[in-house]
Amino acid sequence: MTQPSLFAPDPDQAPVKPVHPGVEQMRLLITVKAAPNPSATYGETVCVAALRLDIGKEGWVRLYPINYRELDQPNKFKKYDIITLDARPNRSDRRPESWRPVVATVTKQGHLPTWNRRLPYVREHVRGTMCGLLEAVRTRPPGRSLAAIRPREVTGFDIEPHPGWTSDERAKIDRYVSQLDLFESAPRTALQAPRFKAWYRYRCHEARCSGHRQGLLDWELVALQRNLTGLDDREAMEALRQRWLSEICAPSNDVVFYVGNQAKREHVFSVLGVFYPRR
Repeated sequence: MTQPSLFAPDPDQAPVKPVHPGVEQMRLLITVKAAPNPSATYGETVCVAALRLDIGKEGWVRLYPINYRELDQPNKFKKYDIITLDARPNRSDRRPESWRPVVATVTKQGHLPTWNRRLPYVREHVRGTMCGLLEAVRTRPPGRSLAAIRPREVTGFDIEPHPGWTSDERAKIDRYVSQLDLFESAPRTALQAPRFKAWYRYRCHEARCSGHRQGLLDWELVALQRNLTGLDDREAMEALRQRWLSEICAPSNDVVFYVGNQAKREHVFSVLGVFYPRR
């Protein structure tokens, strides 16, 4: 059993969502920006995960929905920014970490530019195993839906071409692009599907772990693909594998996966991002 931390929630206990419907102001360290997905209401939405820094309320927070491209410049933030914002418990999502942000209230307070600056905030939340998370979701739902997991061994990185948006996703994008807000002066642009999809294969520290295969949803994966347009598919996939497996998961790095599950399929977790300071 994992020894509870003095500075982070017990990994064996799922957080409890507040019963009140009102707004709370939060101070957060942004750790994850997932790749955007089509939305009928917002055109595209980004799921953001963060560590709450308010004393007595420490833990994981999921902020959704956010249309990041449409945020005003003062409200834009990046990974490892420290921000404050107002948010309400998301009543349409039973996952306890899920909150609906009031994006107009975002205020940036600072940025942690190095691994050494980030490590004191993150390390106390690296708790438990992937097998343990899955067991809790299946036997004591809803369980924890966000976590930082240190893999025992990263065994592979699978890549394949993205099939493009589904007809339903395409319809959502088309409806959004065809609309024009009263205050918009330029046409809306459609969200492009990424060129590739990718999955990590790894074993966690559970003694009986037989392995996990989880999709990588980090926005940085999509951003890197856009810089590889001059390469053919084989060359581009090799460049992605070099970055996300050989470099990020190098033996010299202390690799931690930020993982999160789906609202509709709580037993399905993905890798939302990677924390990889040098050992």
